Amino acid sequence: MMYKNEKQLLDKAREAIGKTFNEIDLHDRLGKGQKGGFGHIIEESHFGYEINSNAEPDFNDLGIELKVTPFRKNKNGTLSAKERLVLNIINYMEEVHTEFETSSFWKKNRKLLLMFYEWKSEIERKNFKIIETTLYDYPEEDLIIIKKDWEYIVSKIHAGEAHLLSEGDTQYLGACTKGANKSSVRQQPCSEIMAPQRAYSLKQSYMTSIVREVITDEKLTYFASANELREKTIDELLHERFAPYLGMTQRQMAEQLDVPFNPGNKAFIAKLISSLLGVKGTRLDNIAEFAKANIQFKTIRLKENGIPKEHMSFVNIDFKEIVKEDWEESYIRNYFLETQLLFVVFQFKEEELIFKGIKLWHMPMDTIETKLYEYWNAIRSVVNEGVQFQKTKRGLKNNLPDSKFNGVLHVRPKGRNAADRTELPDGQWITKQCYWLNDIYISQILKEMG
Repeated sequence: MMYKNEKQLLDKAREAIGKTFNEIDLHDRLGKGQKGGFGHIIEESHFGYEINSNAEPDFNDLGIELKVTPFRKNKNGTLSAKERLVLNIINYMEEVHTEFETSSFWKKNRKLLLMFYEWKSEIERKNFKIIETTLYDYPEEDLIIIKKDWEYIVSKIHAGEAHLLSEGDTQYLGACTKGANKSSVRQQPCSEIMAPQRAYSLKQSYMTSIVREVITDEKLTYFASANELREKTIDELLHERFAPYLGMTQRQMAEQLDVPFNPGNKAFIAKLISSLLGVKGTRLDNIAEFAKANIQFKTIRLKENGIPKEHMSFVNIDFKEIVKEDWEESYIRNYFLETQLLFVVFQFKEEELIFKGIKLWHMPMDTIETKLYEYWNAIRSVVNEGVQFQKTKRGLKNNLPDSKFNGVLHVRPKGRNAADRTELPDGQWITKQCYWLNDIYISQILKEMG
């Protein structure tokens, strides 16, 4: 069926709201267990058109691409996208000959018809329901960043570095691996090295912002204007905002920004950051650029010799999950692929903490695929063989990889106390353990701080 205008198309899409995929499926696609079946079911059974892999948008006359995408409810009641939104495959050989406006990304994904379904682990896939649908136009501020992301991706292809692309390189628009396995590779124009097949994608954090805007009417606040974003990168704008406070103590910063001086409060540094960005009172995860690019801040306190006072902790390890997951879909790999860390650095000087600067950082792809993989694999090996415990004067010691393992990461406890424990797959119990970046590795990252 042809749709005369956007309203007619959106009205048809909304007829699916509240229905399960089992109710919509007219061709037993779920019964066949086909991957990607949800999108195919909506295309074929709801909109009534033949499935294809054309370079044009699904509804070409209207310039609209259909995407069926999942979200889930978090333990705290908020909603999040379950995954990144994978778009079209990048043809390295062709994309280098286009401008943004003539690129395969823009031709296919200029406007999106998004149909959201709720993913729930406890119910069968066929009973997942369509919850909401929207026609999505990129906000002006976002489109400026997406265009810069596209230009960066294409510049890497021009440089013969398509094989070195990483999702952490960009803010909203990623270049994610897309293929059955590591042997899914393609030619690139400026190098003889075969590059992993990749597709354009909107990052999971970007999709989460859309989910919350569309379903729960959550509004985000931009710290930068469209004009500023045209002229400078997010990294440059952050450095610009923080620069006036270099060399100040935390107390001086608090006075300057009219923030109550309370360094013992976990939210104190976050309040300083939102104030100096000009969005005082806004939680950092409600700042649009932070939320959409998945920028998470970490406070670093350096000793006078320049070494961090402590290692850097992340989330607790789910041991039952880590032995089941594969590397490509592992939590730790995807965390460092998709997360940018804003290091806010202070240094002790005669017991005062002086603001030294910031660094926006993501883990390099080669570190992810070597050191991070070794670390993940070592944890799995120990857990699969059974964690060994040894009594010491300080309590129980385990044989999980420690800070000497590979110089980048290690495992150590992070619980409220020794009684805050979690169960291992073999039924043993262990104090909750956490992912940590080594202090020496962090100091190496900060050496290049500009």
